[in-house]
Order: sequence, then C-alpha cells, then structure tokens
Amino acid sequence: MTEDTKQRSGLVMVAAFDGWNDACQAATNVIRHLVKHYESREIRHISCDGFYDYQVSRPMMCHVTGRARIIWPQTTFYEIALSRRQRIIAQIAPEPNYRWREYCRQSLHIAEELDVDHVVTLGAMFADCPHTRPLPISISSGSRACEDDRQYNGPIGIPTVLDAMADEAGFATTSMWVSLPQYLGSEECAQGTLELMRGLSCLTGIEFDESGLAEKTRRWEAQASMLLRCNDHLADYVRHLEREYDLNAEAERDASIGAPQAEQLVKETEDFLRSMG
Repeated sequence: MTEDTKQRSGLVMVAAFDGWNDACQAATNVIRHLVKHYESREIRHISCDGFYDYQVSRPMMCHVTGRARIIWPQTTFYEIALSRRQRIIAQIAPEPNYRWREYCRQSLHIAEELDVDHVVTLGAMFADCPHTRPLPISISSGSRACEDDRQYNGPIGIPTVLDAMADEAGFATTSMWVSLPQYLGSEECAQGTLELMRGLSCLTGIEFDESGLAEKTRRWEAQASMLLRCNDHLADYVRHLEREYDLNAEAERDASIGAPQAEQLVKETEDFLRSMG
C-alpha cells in the first residue's frame, strides 16, 4: 500500500470475530447492527476450507423454500453505505482455528483491493466492572497503546494478530475493546455494543444510527438490577466494584490535570492563604 493510496481513500474497515474475542457478542453485534440499519451488500468472502475445525465451528443446516442447505463458516466482507458520501467496509467471521497468519494476509489483501487505509478491530471481554457505570473502553492506535495493552501479557485472539499485521503492512490501525461485567453471564449485552458504536463514532467522526440499542440497554440494565435485588452477596460485590471504579475514575481525572491547570490551582491556593493572613 502506497502513501498516495492511503491519502486518497480514507476508507475504514471494521473487523469483528465471533468466539473467544467476543464476550456476549458485543463486538460482532456492532457489524450486525450496521448491516441491518444501513444499505449493505456482500462484496467479498474468504472460504472456510483450511481455516476452521468443524467440530468447533460447526456448519449449520438451513431449510429455504423447502430445500435443505448446509451453511459453512465463512468470512464475509460488507460494503455499508452510511450516506451518499460515506461508506465503510465491515468484516465479520467466526474466529479461525488454523493458519492465522495466512488468514490475516488474505484479509489484508482484500482490504487493499478495496482501497482501505484504516483497519479497526473490535473485541469484548469479561472483566471486574459494574454494570451501573459506563463500561470501560480500551483503545490503542498504531504505536500508541493504551495502558491495558502496555501492561498485558497473555493469550491473544485473531483481532490482535490482524491489528499487528495490518500495522506492519502500512495500514493505519485501531484496536477497540469493551469490558463487560463477568457476573452477568453470557447473554447479549447491548450496552457493550452501544459503547463500541460510540467509540467507533468518535474515531471516524460518523454519527451512527443507534435505533433499538438504547431500549435493549435499558432491558439489560433492568435484568441486572433485578438479579442484584435477589442476591445480597452479589449486590455487595457490585458495590465494591462501584467504589473501585469511582476511585480509579477520580485518580484518572487528577492525573489528567495539565501543567497550566495545576499552576492555576497553586496560584488560587496561595491567594486564598494570603487572604486568610
């Protein structure tokens, strides 16, 4: 990919994968939501052969107009028209079981064919966070890793590999993960999808249609609150998470105070002390 191409296109590809990287389907539901709410068309596929263990990612039987059809796992690329002038490319698939590097090379080859210059990977993970606060979002762009990524040592999934290989290939890259409350189990989490959508909106400058997500989020919050009312031990645990969340948020706000603000606070304090004298 040449620098001229990157400057010319400005086209974003958003990728999300079912499986280990997608707690409560929060990440892949971003793609499903966009495909459902905008004019979309399938423009590319990656064949399943050689990438999947069919005992893990099983093919599905589907009956259409009275005829049986086997649906195999595959990667689908969509072109999504957000308006007459705005479009994005979306990639959605089950996480492959084999040959990740070859899979990512094929994905990036398709991205280059489509004149993509920015690859955004989405993920969702379970964490110790309360459902009563905004769900934490971790965003890393290119060489500017967020604090969580700088400190993390452990297993990774296909979004991380795709992000790293896209960066090496010269694409602009962004990795975006949402943390979900692990105590609520694996039901779909509309709040996680909404947080990722809003993060993607801030990144791209595009205001996405959130129709339906707010109502689904309210139902998710109501179910969580009902669970707490029925379980005193869980309610105590969530109050503990809330205290930790609020303390960390306060520490981050204090750390974000820049030098001019700090100097102003010092001056105001000195003026106050002089007036007391």
